[in-house]
Amino acid sequence: MSHDTATAESAKSLTMYADYVCPFCYLGKTSLERYRDERDEPLDVEWRPFDLRAGKRDANGEIDSTVDDGKDDDYYAQARENVERLKEKYGVEMSLSTATAVDSKPAQQAALFVHEEHPATFAAFHEAVFDALWQDERDIGDPDVLADIAGEFDIPTDELRAAIDDDERESALEDRFVEAKQAGITGVPTFVFGGHAARGAVPPEHLQRLVEG
Repeated sequence: MSHDTATAESAKSLTMYADYVCPFCYLGKTSLERYRDERDEPLDVEWRPFDLRAGKRDANGEIDSTVDDGKDDDYYAQARENVERLKEKYGVEMSLSTATAVDSKPAQQAALFVHEEHPATFAAFHEAVFDALWQDERDIGDPDVLADIAGEFDIPTDELRAAIDDDERESALEDRFVEAKQAGITGVPTFVFGGHAARGAVPPEHLQRLVEG
């Protein structure tokens, strides 16, 4: 487990590994919000990035939809069925029409920049990026879209664009992806607390058992 993750757990915060293009991450985030609202005590949450489509990236770092990742039509049909079931269970309205064509890496790199340079604004920016994709059907792989979101929270858009184009920040993000794998994360969302983990868009009561049980 990475040093950052260990530090987060020692401070009794919940770590959530997620990728913006994962519909179950959006649903899991909703479940987490409900659990936090039900708690008497506040709960700190640390976001950790995960590259859900790493296996589909070509030599140029672009997503190649023709790459065989072992997920056939039956897999995607089952996943969509599960998303629809959880949408109804959690009362979430979300569009599934655009996410399959979106590369989340620019958004994750932008989020890492905001987390490091504008931490007080990170939670709102993070939420807005999720909503931009799943509610507004916007391409969060587009720097213009990310700059628009940043502008809503008075984050300097020139700094954000520079961060997305920065090779060193890209390398730092790649390091985070590697750390996630080294921590044993194989899919998202994954919630980690006190050395224990829960994977998937689990309901609030499961998160309660993870944290309090």
